[in-house]
Amino acid sequence: MKKASALLCAVLLAACSAGESRLPVQEWQGVTVGVETRPAPVVVGMNEFLVSAQGPRGAVYDLLIFIRMDDGQPWTQAIQDGHTGVYRRALRVQGPGQTLQVQVKRAGQETVLGFALPTG
Repeated sequence: MKKASALLCAVLLAACSAGESRLPVQEWQGVTVGVETRPAPVVVGMNEFLVSAQGPRGAVYDLLIFIRMDDGQPWTQAIQDGHTGVYRRALRVQGPGQTLQVQVKRAGQETVLGFALPTG
C-alpha cells in the first residue's frame, strides 16, 4: 500500500509541475496579485487569464481588475469569480515575449502591474 501511495504522489506531483501556469506574484497595497494561464504555457490565440488577489485575511474581492496584452489594446474587465479573490478573462496572445498588463483599482486608487508571459 505504501508503494502505491508513493507512486500516486509522484505521478500527481509530476502532473502538477508540467506546464506550470502560475506567474511570479506581485504586491500592491498589501494585496498579493498573481496570474495563472490556461493553457499553460500560453499559446498563440485565445488564452484564459486568472488573476488572484490575496490579503492578510484571505481572498480580496473588492477590486476592479482590467487586463490587456499591450498599450495599443483597450482594457478588458475581468469577471469576478464570486468572493474567491479570483478574476478571469480570455485574451488573444499574438506571440512569445508579450507582457500581460493588469490594472488594479480599489477605493479610488489604481496601479498597473506587468506579468511577462513564459515563451514555452
